[in-house]
Amino acid sequence: PASLHRMPLTLQFPDGNGLKLPNSPKLPSSLSTLVGILGANGWSWADKLSLLKTATLWQLRKFQCLPDQSVADLCSDVSPRIMATLIEPLCVSALNTPADRASGQVFLRVLRDSLFAANGGSNLLLPRVDLNALLPNAALAWLSAQGGEVHFGARVQSITAEDGKSWRVGGPENVALSTFDSVILACPPTDAVRLVQSASLPCEAWLAQTQALGYEAIATVYVLAPGCQLAEPMLALSSSPVYPAQFVFDRGQLGGPAGLLAFVISASQQGSAELAGQVTAQARDQLNINNFQILQTVVEKRATFACTPGLQRPPQGIAPGLLACGDYVDGPYPATLEGAVRSGLQVASLL
Repeated sequence: PASLHRMPLTLQFPDGNGLKLPNSPKLPSSLSTLVGILGANGWSWADKLSLLKTATLWQLRKFQCLPDQSVADLCSDVSPRIMATLIEPLCVSALNTPADRASGQVFLRVLRDSLFAANGGSNLLLPRVDLNALLPNAALAWLSAQGGEVHFGARVQSITAEDGKSWRVGGPENVALSTFDSVILACPPTDAVRLVQSASLPCEAWLAQTQALGYEAIATVYVLAPGCQLAEPMLALSSSPVYPAQFVFDRGQLGGPAGLLAFVISASQQGSAELAGQVTAQARDQLNINNFQILQTVVEKRATFACTPGLQRPPQGIAPGLLACGDYVDGPYPATLEGAVRSGLQVASLL
């Protein structure tokens, strides 16, 4: 609880319009979603009816669609307002891929497991600490407590199969770090490809699928606005080619310095300098903030894989005793922390 701020799913805009699910933990998830839709500000009854009709159709089809359908295809019957203020923000935040080229099947799975599944499944968990403290540092502490060994500054350069029963892991200058019964590649796909290629194994299909992955960028523009506090810890923003940010986070409400705002641009295509100028205009025009300073712009060019329709992701198994895990490995979820953790747990259970 000290590390995460839990709140009902809220996709509200600075004017107060948009979806906000009720804060009723005992309310069934599907009913909570219905109440949120019916009570959403700024949506006409025609808007709400178009969404309810489409969502009912998804449920009747058991949240399944054709492999080549995009999110835009799935939502062709919802109103333009619902598309702009709900579907597109949800899609780009979950899949980091625009709705017109995002996988409809993965999007439906995310909706099924959040808005229409267990109570609280749609809750937002916003970090109150940096991501190092939230996950990697906590994992390292757990490993150390269990007697595990963690080697810093020892980049793995190669892996080699020995007699089909063990794996030799080579460090800098190909010095053997150790030999193991099994190896899990818990690293980005580009590094996984490099290591699999170093093993000289017949893994052409796995390599081809991994190398075929496309990537999407995520950019974050940090702004210091003294005295500013948003209506919610997170607000949705009207996004366009000239106003690129889809969300803004009030870090002051999440354990950070007061007035620190983080503007997030998913599926970003602009450079740092252009983003800073565009976010400056967006902060003034959409949040009415005039007194602020751009602190930093961070662009992760390969933040996630592009979650496109029919995408064939590589499997966990590469060779006997050699496994891969990560958000890019075959699974039901897009490139999210949830997908990465789920993949890690599954591959660990195979050992």
